[in-house]
Amino acid sequence: MTEGQWAQLAPLLPPPGIGPPLRHEQRVLVNAILYVLRSGCPWRLLPHDFPPWSTVYHHFRQWRDDGVWTEVMHALRRQERQRRDRAPEPSAVIIDSQSVKTTEKGGPEATMGASG
Repeated sequence: MTEGQWAQLAPLLPPPGIGPPLRHEQRVLVNAILYVLRSGCPWRLLPHDFPPWSTVYHHFRQWRDDGVWTEVMHALRRQERQRRDRAPEPSAVIIDSQSVKTTEKGGPEATMGASG
């Protein structure tokens, strides 16, 4: 994560909670989370350059459950829209859906012809 990216993200993350100080900086934790999400590797295979996988996963899960990631995405979307001289909140949405016809029975039986 670049300095500029971190400068945008850091204020959006919650301050460390009550208790002992964090053993790892939030930026290192975020970099580890981004590594897993980008590479698709399992948490347990996080390279040893990062904090222990259980620590990284704990923070990811805690921030997910607390709605931090949702708030971060909303804040970054608003910032990007304003950067492009648009209203911070979208005024319309497009929903794209596709319907597939099936029978009440469903499954492979519904698409296969009668045998015999």
